[in-house]
Amino acid sequence: MKNQNNLRNFCIISHIDHGKSTLADRFLELTKTIDKNKMREQFLDMMDLERERGITIKMQPVRMTYTLNDKRYILNLIDTPGHIDFSYEVSRSLTAVEGAILLVDGSKGIQAQTLYNLELAKKQNLVIIPVVNKIDLPQTRIDENKEELARLVDVSKDKILAISAKKGTNIENLLLEIIKRIPPPSTNFEKPLRALIFDSKYNPYKGVITYVRVVEGRIKSGQKIYLMAEEIQAEAKEIGFLKPEFFRQRELKAGEIGYIATGIKEPEKVRIGDTITILDSFVESLSGYKEPKPVVFASIYPENSDDYDLLKEALGELKLNDPSLNFEPEDRAVLGRGFRCGFLGSLHIEIVIERLRREFGLSLIISTPSVIYKIIDKKDKEVLIPSAVDWPASPDERTSRGGPDPLKIKETREPWVKLEIITPLNYLGPVLEISKNLQGKYLETRYLSREKALLVFEAPLREMIQGFYDRLKSVSQGFASMNYEILDFRPADLVKLEVLIAGKKEEAFSKIVPEEKAYLEGRKIVKKLKDVLPPQLFPVALQAAVGGKIIARETLSAKRKDVTAALYGGDYTRKKKLLDKQKKGKKKLKEKGEARIPPEVFLEIFKKI
Repeated sequence: MKNQNNLRNFCIISHIDHGKSTLADRFLELTKTIDKNKMREQFLDMMDLERERGITIKMQPVRMTYTLNDKRYILNLIDTPGHIDFSYEVSRSLTAVEGAILLVDGSKGIQAQTLYNLELAKKQNLVIIPVVNKIDLPQTRIDENKEELARLVDVSKDKILAISAKKGTNIENLLLEIIKRIPPPSTNFEKPLRALIFDSKYNPYKGVITYVRVVEGRIKSGQKIYLMAEEIQAEAKEIGFLKPEFFRQRELKAGEIGYIATGIKEPEKVRIGDTITILDSFVESLSGYKEPKPVVFASIYPENSDDYDLLKEALGELKLNDPSLNFEPEDRAVLGRGFRCGFLGSLHIEIVIERLRREFGLSLIISTPSVIYKIIDKKDKEVLIPSAVDWPASPDERTSRGGPDPLKIKETREPWVKLEIITPLNYLGPVLEISKNLQGKYLETRYLSREKALLVFEAPLREMIQGFYDRLKSVSQGFASMNYEILDFRPADLVKLEVLIAGKKEEAFSKIVPEEKAYLEGRKIVKKLKDVLPPQLFPVALQAAVGGKIIARETLSAKRKDVTAALYGGDYTRKKKLLDKQKKGKKKLKEKGEARIPPEVFLEIFKKI
């Protein structure tokens, strides 16, 4: 085994909005990787969506060089997301590096996602460099945060660096610590090639471009390659580094991070976590990654049915660099052809929908998100229910729709999670207050310091996707944070809540709810519909129903149109004639009962419910 002594591979991990992208900017400037004239804030956030929201969505590798004591060092940095929904991105980046900067906002301290990401890094046996950021802020508590971090990573307090990524304070010292503390990768150039795919993207000319960490051996441009898991032959049409744009090279060697353009034009044939080797080499594949399991589901349909194939192609391309996105075809009488999609959380849904609209120009209809439920019948057979549409039909529907008989249901179950909340003690009361509505189980409170506590609960997953994160941030003024992991399925009294607009069932708005909450949820959804649905030319009844019984109702008033405005002079009979004609027209429209629902209404309901 040999070491590339001048090579360092590392990533930055932290909670959302703790300064990862800003720190990456300072590294790019200090190493002169990006020309000053081309530099912009959040440079490694390649999507406009990331810069607009101020969050990192996709991991981004970049190769930098830095000279220290006349020795040139190569630094491969991977910038990672911080939101809970994109933890899988973090886990993939950790397998490609030897060390990680654990970045903590000095004004907020350790957060839930900080702990989770740290545990992921420890499992990979990475060298951890703890850093307190934002020391330029007056509210930053440097000493307290150093003490917390020292206990967390089990190092002495003087080993923790304090920086300001915004002002550039101590960034060069941090770079020196990276070179000093993070070991160079162990390499063997003589063994056959084994390269791990940790990310990929699609190019219409070069095909699938894989981002790889070369673990053993070397690869040259033009060589025949083999993707082991999918058993696909291809050619390394182009190889190189990421600076962060593609920088073509003749060769990639063990220990290096770079890209391989495969020429493969079918995105579904390339899987993240696969091992690339040279054709006709006999090697053992690398361990790859644990497949992420979607926990939230929603149906996506094109507003224009002719865009179905475009939507399919778009989802395929997104899945190429987002393997946590799952989708399968779905055909519903009301909505037409679309896809049932699985996501890692509510923010993940919003990001995917926005990318489909921006990058592919699609107008979409989205159903209300839900978790996957489980039904146990009288014969103890388990049936998974990924959406309200799949819920057993009521007795009066079975003749027309078919499906399982609700009378044969023995038990209904829903997924539960272990929820961890970190909050400053002065917000402990409000946080506990909103936690009472989780319908969960309180486990314990651990005090991390004199000013911060960790609360542990078990709760239904559906509560996590119904705005709990936003409520938590609201009551704690942004200082509390949360993280959760799936536990198991537990019994629950569940019913299907249906929504009728002008007497017609709109399956996209249907949802599965606890029986005790059905009325409140029904009232809430019809009120929201009344607020966001544009007025029609006739009064529209908005109803919520359970098992065919109406439990809530609102009426959307008809749009007013003055049909007599164009009249000038004349007697009253002319006006009356027009008004009677309008009245008859509205009556026909009401009998027909067709209310027009713009696509944006579906997204508004999704956001607010």
